[in-house]
Amino acid sequence: MILSILTSIHWNVSPEFFSIGPISVRWYGLMFAVGFALGYQIMYKMFKFESSNTEWLDKLFIYTIIATIVGARLGHVFFYGWSYYSQHLIEILLPIAKGEAGYKFVGYQGLASHGGAIGIVVAIYFYSKKVTKRSILWTLDRLIIPTALVGAMIRTGNLMNSEIYGVATNLPWGFIFERNHETIAKHPTQIYEALGYLLLFLSSLWIFFKAKDLKDRTGFIIGYGFAFMFLVRFFVEFIKEDQEAFEAGMALNMGQILSIPFVLGGCYLMYRALNRPPRLNWDSQD
Repeated sequence: MILSILTSIHWNVSPEFFSIGPISVRWYGLMFAVGFALGYQIMYKMFKFESSNTEWLDKLFIYTIIATIVGARLGHVFFYGWSYYSQHLIEILLPIAKGEAGYKFVGYQGLASHGGAIGIVVAIYFYSKKVTKRSILWTLDRLIIPTALVGAMIRTGNLMNSEIYGVATNLPWGFIFERNHETIAKHPTQIYEALGYLLLFLSSLWIFFKAKDLKDRTGFIIGYGFAFMFLVRFFVEFIKEDQEAFEAGMALNMGQILSIPFVLGGCYLMYRALNRPPRLNWDSQD
């Protein structure tokens, strides 16, 4: 990366962290894995802090990983690429694509964060029923904290991949993504989102450990997390390039449309939590 103080930042980082023969480790996958590993450790410290059962964590880890990957993949398929995948059903869950010489392994070409969020909520509903026997909101209040950190790390992976960036800008921190043959500076929206999610992580962590009255109001932290995270996404989308051709000319793109229910739902959960006694329904199934 060459920094030009007066104009822009030239970005030409390899998406591969390292490779050994045919095996390569990419930044995106590394950020994803490290994020989940750190998330597990954070959840462990949170459970120990409040004397919750740490034996629940291994199952939570499995539920969350599967839900994130499957939900994010299906979200991309149905929200962004159904016109294509409806004609290539085998490619929905298999990381392959059909070329002139037949199918070949290409890795997943699309994951959608809104789908991942929906997948996690569905998975935690069943997790709460089968494992904790507590309200789904009790689990989500805790899970949203490391999830925000994972989101920041995934957006960092997008930056290393030179993908999902913004429209042209004259600002001095604009990035010229040379790997994509860009010649003008674009908004590094990956960084904007990553910083927003990092702020959410730190503020919600503070609520959990320091703001006992808010923490004990079941549903407040997940409501705060949904509203904060998807407001960041909503506003950053205004300066982000369209992800799919069908978004051209839309007043609000697909990412913004999908964010609105999460923001409204988050506001409702905060309002509901603040108008109910602390710790209400911790051991019930909401």
